[in-house]
Amino acid sequence: MSSRNWRSRVQDILVAIETIQQRIQSLDSQAFEDHPILVESVIYQLIVIGEAAANIPQEIKQQAPELPWRQMIDMRNVMAHAYFRVERDIVWETACNNLTPLVQPLRDLLQNPFIEQ
Repeated sequence: MSSRNWRSRVQDILVAIETIQQRIQSLDSQAFEDHPILVESVIYQLIVIGEAAANIPQEIKQQAPELPWRQMIDMRNVMAHAYFRVERDIVWETACNNLTPLVQPLRDLLQNPFIEQ
């Protein structure tokens, strides 16, 4: 069993989202694609999100069923194991459109007084 608890994993997801948002702010898709190191950085942060999600216990995930746990994990698996299939436009769309809606439910999960450590 990992020494990191589920709250640390949720924090990892929130930090990764913030990192991505900071790195892509004020960019358009072409500027993003023109910077391979930035693309790789965002991909890495998406892998962190998926890895953290994969290591959160199922009973905790059930407390936030609105979160796309499976999609986070699946995206990580593609990026880590089928890296040759990663499409930059999907990475861009995910970074721009799919991360912000995760923030508040993740914060709510951390604040939930009914969930034990």
